[in-house]
Amino acid sequence: MKSNRVYRIALFDGDGIGPEIMAPTRSVLDMVAKRIGRKLEFETLPAGAQHYAETGESLPAASIDAARNADAILLSAMGLPNIRKQDGTEITPQIDLRFALGLYAGVRPVKLYPGQPTPLADPRAFETDFVLIRESTEGLFAHMHEGQVVDNSYATETLRITRATSEKLFDFAFRLAQRRAAKRGTPGRVTCVDKANVFRSFWFFRSIFEERAKAFPEIAADSAYVDAFAMWMVQKPWEFDVVVTENMFGDILSDLGAGIMGSLGLAPSADIGDENAVFQPCHGSAPDIAGKGIANPLAMFLSASLMLDWLAGEHDDAALTEGAVMIDDAVSRVIREGKALTGDLGGSADTAATSEAVMKHLGA
Repeated sequence: MKSNRVYRIALFDGDGIGPEIMAPTRSVLDMVAKRIGRKLEFETLPAGAQHYAETGESLPAASIDAARNADAILLSAMGLPNIRKQDGTEITPQIDLRFALGLYAGVRPVKLYPGQPTPLADPRAFETDFVLIRESTEGLFAHMHEGQVVDNSYATETLRITRATSEKLFDFAFRLAQRRAAKRGTPGRVTCVDKANVFRSFWFFRSIFEERAKAFPEIAADSAYVDAFAMWMVQKPWEFDVVVTENMFGDILSDLGAGIMGSLGLAPSADIGDENAVFQPCHGSAPDIAGKGIANPLAMFLSASLMLDWLAGEHDDAALTEGAVMIDDAVSRVIREGKALTGDLGGSADTAATSEAVMKHLGA
């Protein structure tokens, strides 16, 4: 790969603390790009709750088109609880973007770094390093704008699971397990989480999983009911490798994973489709601290690391893999040192101090 390759990154600054954590993330990416001999070209696109309040649009068509044509999309926190649609729901352009671009695989790493605060007392907790794959376009979210309240007496929502998306989702999970096994030198494993003992839709989901598992005989495959798996995530999270589940279950379990990690401020994510991918922190826009300069930027940095790693695979560019590792290692060192952590991690540093500490390690 030639060093003059330019990667076009679409940026959504978001709402609340979003712009505050996006700015240092651009600085981190600029430093890394310079070190690895690559060029990142950024384009900031309008979207979000505040944009909706000002224009009546939360995700303009032009922003979707520009994002679709970019090499990758980096999205900060979006939404504000005091800005809602007429039906009472919040503005969620980040979800709309998943549907518009067909981003069916939501990637939520659950990993503990040395020195990281965690509510788990077992020392084996620091062996935790698994990836939760959340289907991101179907399940209970497939008809999220079509729920009905009938005669003020009952409400209904529709859950949708299709073979086409499920097959792609499971193949994605097994391929990820293959890459992790090759990288770590350990056997790969994929666990399907569902509620197949109660709902026919989830039995359909599991049956497709078992079919696709046959195409990856070197990867162990097993299944678990979501209630039991939630318990196991607390009791023995270090035992899992790749976990794949339905949209709503994945939404809930990914926050449980962040709780195990000690804070949503350390939880990155990606939403990946056949042609596009969005990278963003799992946390919200935190309007209660917006403008105070105390937001934790680390989940945003780690999301940028995921972005570089994905781009490396898409373009067979080992330099980008190196850049992803640089960011991950710098964040890990800041956590391990414990001197520049924000309030959600038990420290007293502000956004600038934490960012500077990461930049210092990147430049070392």
